[in-house]
Amino acid sequence: MNDTMAASSNRIMLGPLVAAIDQGTSSTRFLVFNAKTAELLSHHQVEIKQSFPKEGWVEEDPKEILQSVYECMDRTCEKLTQLNIDVSNIKAVGVTNQRETTLVWDKQTGEPLYNAIVWLDLRTQSTVERLINKTPGKNKNHLKDKTGLPISTYFSAVKLRWLMDNVEKVHEAVLSHRAMFGTVDSWLIWCLTGGKNGGVHCTDVTNASRTMLFNIHTMDWDPELCIYFDIPMGILPKVRSSSEIYGLMKISSKLKSGPLTGVPISGCLGDQSAALVGQMCFKDGQAKNTYGTGCFLLKNVGTKPVMSDHGLLTTVAYKLGRDKPACYALEGSVAIAGAVVRWLKDNLGIIQTSTELEKLAADVGTSYGCYFVPAFSGLYAPYWEPSARGIICGLTQFTNRSHLAFAALEAVCFQTREILDAMNQDSGINLSQLQVDGGMTSNRLLMQLQADILCIPVVKPSMPETTALGAAMAAGAAEGVSVWSLNPEDLTEVTSEKFEPQINPEESELRYARWKKAVQRAMNWETIEPVNSGNEDTSIFSSVPLGFYILGSMFMLIGAKYIAGQKLA
Repeated sequence: MNDTMAASSNRIMLGPLVAAIDQGTSSTRFLVFNAKTAELLSHHQVEIKQSFPKEGWVEEDPKEILQSVYECMDRTCEKLTQLNIDVSNIKAVGVTNQRETTLVWDKQTGEPLYNAIVWLDLRTQSTVERLINKTPGKNKNHLKDKTGLPISTYFSAVKLRWLMDNVEKVHEAVLSHRAMFGTVDSWLIWCLTGGKNGGVHCTDVTNASRTMLFNIHTMDWDPELCIYFDIPMGILPKVRSSSEIYGLMKISSKLKSGPLTGVPISGCLGDQSAALVGQMCFKDGQAKNTYGTGCFLLKNVGTKPVMSDHGLLTTVAYKLGRDKPACYALEGSVAIAGAVVRWLKDNLGIIQTSTELEKLAADVGTSYGCYFVPAFSGLYAPYWEPSARGIICGLTQFTNRSHLAFAALEAVCFQTREILDAMNQDSGINLSQLQVDGGMTSNRLLMQLQADILCIPVVKPSMPETTALGAAMAAGAAEGVSVWSLNPEDLTEVTSEKFEPQINPEESELRYARWKKAVQRAMNWETIEPVNSGNEDTSIFSSVPLGFYILGSMFMLIGAKYIAGQKLA
């Protein structure tokens, strides 16, 4: 028996496997699951660089994003081979991604025409203010009936409009019909299915619903919305369900992940929708909170969209098949959660690693009256206030970096409390416990703080990769793949850990009230609009009486100096 035959005979037979590409704001991962048991077999992760060219701007390199996917696929395939697991058993790949982040590329060359503008980016604030000011009653919810969203810097349409207005390459490519627009999912699927050589230009309903160009009732691009933002419909990707075969992988045979060529990409969900699926929140009323770069609380509201009266978004949760009904969710979005840890590490140098934050905070066990509102990108739900900015208040000479670390963790919990309160008010039914996932849930102090501040138990699954799991489930369940059953009786029982509240509700309410006070201090800090509107002359001489007074005073001073000089002579 030769070595190749010996190696293949030693391989572990696990039945069908399903992989997921999880492309987040701060990292990319490729994960492989057993379709029968939902067990995570292997994965690899690569950090993504963010650039901040100007204040409030956040960008990422589309080529680096794509390269990170290839690197993660290669390394994971290597690890599977080392584990004697046959890579050819991977029957489908799902994609889940940071939502709203906006890319434009040239379909003839395959080259990006600008960096990806990240969902956190604030450069479109003046565009948003201008759009709101021209709506009847200056109403930021003017498009909400169709989109479920307020007019905000957060969503893709205004980012795309900025690219078309300010980047010559993009403007020219749009005019010459070479431009393709997409969120990160569209860019990856197009590249991985052939790129300029027949790549599939598509997105799914969950990602499309975050653009402000998608009608959540007709479940397609809306011509009136495209006219409103003056965006040609020809550059938009085709909208598909979250679970169907979009195309087949085309990977260079030189790469370790070459054996994935021909494997269907058959699942696509925005990261928060993927986490909802991965947490098995398929019933009306079930909810989950994901702690990543931001913090996102989604509640399944069933097959009819529910509009919020308390600052939440109405979004598409998933559509698990072409002929399956779409399900909707109410969403509370917080811009800065895990990003505050990165800021404390990279900008202030208070910590060297994210795990150090938990130890620092645990050393003091209190913020000692210090409150941190990390409104680096304005405030999202429930305020939708782009003019807010980050503040740290309640400082005394006693405050040290440990108190600040504790205040940063509390800030994540207080922001979650605000969106949970809004969700309870909208639904009229209070959540009895909160299911959680995401990178920050490994911080046990944070989880305990969250239970204390919400006054309800927090439930964390033992397998934290629920976002990738959701994408894998959608891919494995797709028609034509069908290796993963989503029937309730077939779903794997999830083991979890529960954090019960340990402080009395009165103390929790007192701390929350002080947080709300700090939030008010952060409001209306930054405004794009000039103080004087129109083309008024803002110099002191635009006031005639004031001008005469100042000129008169100057002449009197000169005269007095002259007289004094004459006397001395």
